[in-house]
Amino acid sequence: MTPVDLRSDTLTRPTDAMRAAMAAAQVGDDVYGEDPSVNRLEEQTAEMFGHEAAVFVPSGTMGNQICLRLVVPPAEELLCDADAHVVTYEHGGAAQHGGIQSRTVPGGLMDAATVEQYLRPPGWGTVATSAVSVEQTHNRGGGRVHPLEVLQQLRDLTRKQGMALHCDGARIFNAAVASGTKLSEYGALFDTLSVCLSKGLGAPVGSLVVTDATRAKEARILRKRLGGGMRQAGVLAAAGSYALDHHVERLAEDHRRAQSIADALGVGPVETNIVPLEVADAPALAAAAREQGVLISVVGPKKVRLVTHLDVDDAGATRAAGVVGGVLGV
Repeated sequence: MTPVDLRSDTLTRPTDAMRAAMAAAQVGDDVYGEDPSVNRLEEQTAEMFGHEAAVFVPSGTMGNQICLRLVVPPAEELLCDADAHVVTYEHGGAAQHGGIQSRTVPGGLMDAATVEQYLRPPGWGTVATSAVSVEQTHNRGGGRVHPLEVLQQLRDLTRKQGMALHCDGARIFNAAVASGTKLSEYGALFDTLSVCLSKGLGAPVGSLVVTDATRAKEARILRKRLGGGMRQAGVLAAAGSYALDHHVERLAEDHRRAQSIADALGVGPVETNIVPLEVADAPALAAAAREQGVLISVVGPKKVRLVTHLDVDDAGATRAAGVVGGVLGV
């Protein structure tokens, strides 16, 4: 029996239609800016978020790292939450590659009142806060969505302080679908965004740095410096464009299936496609579920998560809930 894989929404397989789009892609040399499929994807994404430009990069981590270096000079400070991807899962890249000092507020969703207490303006004896980073949706926060009004307050605060606002938008498409917020409304709030095509959208590879035209030029230099300059990348970009054209609205199906799993396990409402569970022994639960063909991620000694995506249909969600519920005795 085929396993039901709920470890991550990056594990989806390209659909036959997406593969056909990839096979038919027009390509050129993207390092020279001559790949028509990449150019189309970048223009399409920039327009969706209401920004001047976008730059195609191989991964969301590279996208974040480029964005942070665009808005935080070396030896200055990035402020984010303690559970943020940029300080939890990116292996110290901001410090190693950008010379950026990171400081954190309590983990979870950000808000202006909390952030304001931690900001450091320029001054003798302190490291100035140059930018604040927000994760939308919040991965370790259980796929929760920062409300638009909260983000607007953060934007007002950072603008008043002369600081940049970055969005780790790995799952920002989920946030838009769940909240009914336009992508352009999100885009208007942030100086830089890293948005991912290989999460719930189902593309095999790729993210984009979304920003203004001046920063985009610098982003291309940083991409090359980090080894992310690609040649005939249109084969990958075509998958991304197909995902944007066909797979955004269907994210609501993932959210519905995640809620059905949560309901079956009695863990309350979830906002998007991530179901977090607090359990007595996370590794033991994951091992027992694996034996029955359900794969889940261990994210702490007593915490697992189940993530729905393009490859998990209604039957898969029902099967996963039954297996996990059976192990837990629910």
